[in-house]
Amino acid sequence: MAGARHPNSPPRPAIPLVTAPDTPVADKKGTTLPPLSTVYQFDQLIDHDNPSRGTFKQRGPVILMTPGETNAEGFTGYLTNTTINGLIAQANNATIVLIEHRFFGLSNPLPDLKDESLALLTIDQAAKDLAFFAKTAVLPQPGGDEINADRVPWIMTGGSYAGALTAWTMVDQPGIFWAGYASSAVVEAITDYWGYFEPIRQNMPANCSADVQAVVSHFDEVFTFGTPEEQQSLKEMFGMGDMTHLDDVAGSLRNILWDWQSLQPYIGPGATFFHSCDALEVKDGINAPPSGWGLTHALEAWGAYFTNTYLPAICGSDSREDCLGTYNASQSFFTDTSLDNAERSWMWSECNEVGYLQDGAPIIWPSLVTRLVQPSYDERQCSYMFPTAFPQPTAPRVAETNAKFLGWDIDVERLFFANGKQDPWREATVSSDFHTRLSTPSQPIFVGNGFHCSDLIVKSSVDPTIEAVIDAGVTTISNWIAEWPGSESSKTLQAVSSPAPFTPLDIPSSVVSATPEAVPPVATQATGSPPETAGSTGRFAVPNAMIRQAVEL
Repeated sequence: MAGARHPNSPPRPAIPLVTAPDTPVADKKGTTLPPLSTVYQFDQLIDHDNPSRGTFKQRGPVILMTPGETNAEGFTGYLTNTTINGLIAQANNATIVLIEHRFFGLSNPLPDLKDESLALLTIDQAAKDLAFFAKTAVLPQPGGDEINADRVPWIMTGGSYAGALTAWTMVDQPGIFWAGYASSAVVEAITDYWGYFEPIRQNMPANCSADVQAVVSHFDEVFTFGTPEEQQSLKEMFGMGDMTHLDDVAGSLRNILWDWQSLQPYIGPGATFFHSCDALEVKDGINAPPSGWGLTHALEAWGAYFTNTYLPAICGSDSREDCLGTYNASQSFFTDTSLDNAERSWMWSECNEVGYLQDGAPIIWPSLVTRLVQPSYDERQCSYMFPTAFPQPTAPRVAETNAKFLGWDIDVERLFFANGKQDPWREATVSSDFHTRLSTPSQPIFVGNGFHCSDLIVKSSVDPTIEAVIDAGVTTISNWIAEWPGSESSKTLQAVSSPAPFTPLDIPSSVVSATPEAVPPVATQATGSPPETAGSTGRFAVPNAMIRQAVEL
């Protein structure tokens, strides 16, 4: 399926989809406005470092926000007060602008997504897009030619990658945006991002965590030291007997953990992640103790669940090799260069600038994920997808990214950070266990008990800790708007509560700085004969899935 996420490929850091009803809307005076789904276009520079190359049409309905690495259609909820954007706008009589990111959706500087075209997909170019728009756009509203960034305060908001882009733009293009709100902002580029699974390990049910670790450790032992017969038996136990590479088999087990990214406070215990844990931990109607049931039961239970329920849900009628294998460079996942393919555009950013390769933890730390999957696993796939740019597997340039945009050490005036304790992307934010940052009045850091970008969505306030983050965010941004030098408002500044205490886990520096584990050759060597066809029709591998959708069982 063109444009689909490969089931054995990590999810993107992206905001939840929030769509507003396509019904008539009116302003405060009762004047009927265009539908929220109305699309406007802006003549954006193809290359900010070479304006002579001309312009392309960048689009967005008419605060400034980009949904990030996805097609902007369907994100109309971020123009309403069901989200943090609308609350800030409502409190300040503000305009909201939603703008599509270059090389996503239909905002493309060039007519394809080949390596040569994607050379213009960089953080620097994206930041300059936003700055150029804020300085020059004429908005389709009364007085729309008089409200660019040198006349009124512009506020950037965003979540996940787009939250990081908010922070990075304020670093890269200073003086354009008066303030920013960054939710779950992945500001630190990390190649060996085993930390994705660390907040999951810390917050998931203890019994499920214990048994997942036991099973994964068993896979690593058998796939490293077992006989070919033992390895084949284990593959067949989990419904993957036809797969040709052991690292693909072990890596496929990450899928039930990726379902954590779709959790939110308003999603109940029936979520797919908890179905998977129940399959391991509920035996004869009895829940396992915190230590789990142990390896023997966990292997049998997970194997049966994966074979009979989970794999049919993600792979459909495909063979397991077609669905989960990553060694066939001719798959459309690697070769499709057509537009509006968010997975390809995002993988370009991963391979070049940000990394976020989700693999096993160092041997000296507990791991929910196989250590047979290391950064080299994904770097190989970068060379399949972008053979011109990467004729050989190459590590992403994360040190260069962090040096330019400051990463965890970012220090920007009037930038509000909101994070979730249970967010799998938290280790790349300023609330990371790997690098402690303190909140300051000019760069507040609020942490609730939420998941990924929970504070962007008003109904997440069912959790009082997230409600406190949302309230503090709206109040803080409103106060900063009132302090803008050109403001004619005599608005009294509102009191803002202090951030609730958040104590990161003390992870030793030897763990944080550990180098990736060596992968035994047996894990990457092919065995058996691969199927003749390649494709993926799994039901969750949908085009432009902006966030990891829970598997539909």
